[in-house]
Amino acid sequence: MRILLLSFLFIISMGASVMAQDRRVTGKVTSSSDGSPLPGVSITLKGSTRGTQTDAIGQYSILVPSSESVLTFSFVGFKTESVVVGVKNKLNISLEDDSQSLNEVVVVGYGTVQKSSLTGNIAKVSSKDIQNVPVNSIEQSIQGKAAGVFIEAGNGKLGQGIKMRIRGSSSVTAGNQPLYVVDGIPIITDSQSNTSSPTNPLADINFNDVESVEVLKDASAAAIYGARASNGVVLITTKQGKVGKTNFELNYYTGISNATGHRDWLNTAEYVELFKEARANAGLSLSGGESRFTRYAVGERERWENPASPKYTSTNWEDQVLVQGDVKQLDLNVRGGNDKTIFYASGGYNKTNGILIKNSFERISGRLNLEHKATEKISLGVNFSLAKTTNNRLSNDNAFSTPMQIVALAPLSPVIDPRTGIPTDTYDGANVTQYYNPLINVDYSSNVTTVYRSIGNVFGKYKILDGLSFRTEYGYDLLIQNEETYYGTETKRNNSTSPNGVGDNRFVQIFNYNTNNFFNYNKTFAEKHAVDATLGMSYQESKRDVTYVEGKAFPSSSYKQIIAAAQKTDGTSEETAFAFLSYFARVNYKLDNRYLLSLSGRVDGSSRFGANSRYGFFPAASAGWVVSEENFMKDQHTLSFLKLRASYGLTGNAEIQNFKSAALFSGDAGYAGVPGQRPSQIANPDLKWETTAQADLGIEFGLLKDRISGEIDVYSKNTTDLLLNVNVPGTTGFKTQLRNTGKLENKGFEFVLNTRNIVGAFNWTTSFNIATNKNKITDLQGQVISGSFLSRAVEGQSIGVFYGPEYAGVDPKNGDALYYKNTEVKDANGNVTGRDRSTTNDINDASYVVIGNPNPKWIGGITNTMNYKGIDLSFSFQGVFGNDIYNGGGKFMSANGDYWDNQTKDQLTRWRKPGDITNVPQARLTLRTERLSHQDTYLTEVMSV
Repeated sequence: MRILLLSFLFIISMGASVMAQDRRVTGKVTSSSDGSPLPGVSITLKGSTRGTQTDAIGQYSILVPSSESVLTFSFVGFKTESVVVGVKNKLNISLEDDSQSLNEVVVVGYGTVQKSSLTGNIAKVSSKDIQNVPVNSIEQSIQGKAAGVFIEAGNGKLGQGIKMRIRGSSSVTAGNQPLYVVDGIPIITDSQSNTSSPTNPLADINFNDVESVEVLKDASAAAIYGARASNGVVLITTKQGKVGKTNFELNYYTGISNATGHRDWLNTAEYVELFKEARANAGLSLSGGESRFTRYAVGERERWENPASPKYTSTNWEDQVLVQGDVKQLDLNVRGGNDKTIFYASGGYNKTNGILIKNSFERISGRLNLEHKATEKISLGVNFSLAKTTNNRLSNDNAFSTPMQIVALAPLSPVIDPRTGIPTDTYDGANVTQYYNPLINVDYSSNVTTVYRSIGNVFGKYKILDGLSFRTEYGYDLLIQNEETYYGTETKRNNSTSPNGVGDNRFVQIFNYNTNNFFNYNKTFAEKHAVDATLGMSYQESKRDVTYVEGKAFPSSSYKQIIAAAQKTDGTSEETAFAFLSYFARVNYKLDNRYLLSLSGRVDGSSRFGANSRYGFFPAASAGWVVSEENFMKDQHTLSFLKLRASYGLTGNAEIQNFKSAALFSGDAGYAGVPGQRPSQIANPDLKWETTAQADLGIEFGLLKDRISGEIDVYSKNTTDLLLNVNVPGTTGFKTQLRNTGKLENKGFEFVLNTRNIVGAFNWTTSFNIATNKNKITDLQGQVISGSFLSRAVEGQSIGVFYGPEYAGVDPKNGDALYYKNTEVKDANGNVTGRDRSTTNDINDASYVVIGNPNPKWIGGITNTMNYKGIDLSFSFQGVFGNDIYNGGGKFMSANGDYWDNQTKDQLTRWRKPGDITNVPQARLTLRTERLSHQDTYLTEVMSV
């Protein structure tokens, strides 16, 4: 016991002796530009695990062992400073602004590179540009912040699919979405919805956990991802720990949203007037129309006939489904570490209520990123995230039960049927609205999609020699989605085959795993030759399982699970998978910090393609010249940076369904209880990926010590071997076969300008970008591929052009809609010399021509950021310009009274008597047919912001 006590006292005395040798150094860290304090500056004691951070007013305190101790001060946006402590006990530091983007590190495939040494085109969006943006998914947060990147939401529903196009569309029928990679792992981004209303798997990611987003645009940057890089690559890097004092951060924001761009609809008096006139012009009796008006008005003539009556009704149905939305986001994160271990942990909660009734989105997420330096040569780490999202969804856009279909209802119908006390729809078997009333679904249906999502990876890095290291990592993406829908008895008009209620449940599970193993060599020779080389392999496998079950006839809306259904009416299951095996290499060479060269290549093997074309090679090369580093540039002070760069390379597109090259059989050919199978797909062993060859020329510049900086790029992308379904002889037993045929091109221009407008106690910066892209299909083997509505793929035109009869206005004599004939005019030799621009009132005599283009002529964005003594203000604008918009509902809601939908106000300018000059034909009530109305061809070039 005495020995233990003496030992304990000895240890205490030794500790006190060591402590006595340490002394405390305090000070304040400020900005050299304006003298303002810098909170959160990381301060480490060189050669030890000690570290701290400055507080809210820039002050710090740290113990140092001797006057020879060296303190290192580092902070994002400022140059790192190392200072010998000396004999002073107080050490104030002024950090120099390092806002020059040239020194920032950019993430590339399987590595990083300094911006000034980059020879490819990569747009970087940092965490400060996207955090606390009131949107649901990460691609929405970068909208307008990256040149040449077009981002578009299909509708106003929450958690729905988002379209991203990087330098245009590179395919006609294969995928056009970019490849998304999170911390080195390709992730699931395809909608898993059971309907045509898509879900967005990217909404599962809390983008407040993201450190940066890099968009790889040209072939030099993207070719390292080979067969899946034709549409560009989006690298998402999550936040990591930092050496220094453990720092807690709590963020909360809230906001509201309202619908804009409302349409003006006819009120009751205008509606009744228009349709009375439309019936008369069609030679129909007025009594039939009046009986319909009374039925719509739930049996009371006063609701539409007498404006002075207290029962008179004029409902704006749009107001019933558009509501004020709101968003709440709460994030708590902690980060810190020492020389051995760094960590980042976070938890987030988002609740968003949409601008459409009964549409909401909720996300609960957590993340842990940890890296540990086990020895001088071995580092280990893990990145792990878990999220649960709950999306109260709405029906497909074209379904009568979706909220915005309500605008078709007549204004003379009340919202609530006074005879039943429920939303107006039917009474005693009669329909009192033209179509189904979606308000019924608010109380008597549910459509909930729940997703559990985990994305993570574990990695190890071994330093073999000085400059040579090996990294191995295993990553996964697990997505479990459950879609539950239920429609009660009250919705039977919308579900006529299920008058006693119908429900279904669909379960999807996807497990996607990936392993990367690669060497990296980084060395500088003779202080002028810098080499950065990467060599490795990658393997990815993804498996998807789906189970679906449906039930009908529920006792009441209290029972919504399939087990309670009297009839189990449908059920199915399916399984599919794909795999990629890849080998890649890249070499970056830099001479005297001014001459740059990069070579890369990837060999990809895919299970999706034919046995004769299973592997493909995708190389790229780029070069750069940092002109500002030349001796003849040293004596001038205006141009602080100038770099010329050029690149060329090949990338591929493998985004097709699995097994499309194989001869397939289906086991659904049973008869009378006897099982059977049938051939369902013809084989194509030569099927391979689409290939895009891309060339890029760029200039990067900085003026006045980089107070002004920017980039200018021109590019050309040519895609060959398009994946298209081609007609085959009927003797094969099939109609089509997927083959490689066809070509298209994209050409464009991008401009980026960054300015530091005011530098000092008050700082103001502006970032502006604008881009144009022209898309053209050059070869489809004579095919015309039809899309939705009027959308087409036609040789010589952009993807998705609107193709139909060209509207020519109204005949002032009789109010007929006119169309240009547009028949081809040929010379004596049969050569087409033009088109007949005479008009006809018979739409069947009008040739189909291109009448609009949905692809924008220009896209752009501008972001202004201001800060003053720790207070930040940032606002952004983004826009698309010069694109045509086709209103698919126009032939119903702007059809000059040809059916009973409520109409937009512009129909009041209809032709009514000979000599009237207008663009709206005479109102004529007709039976609904599949013919095109003039609204199908009346397109307006728009500028939307």
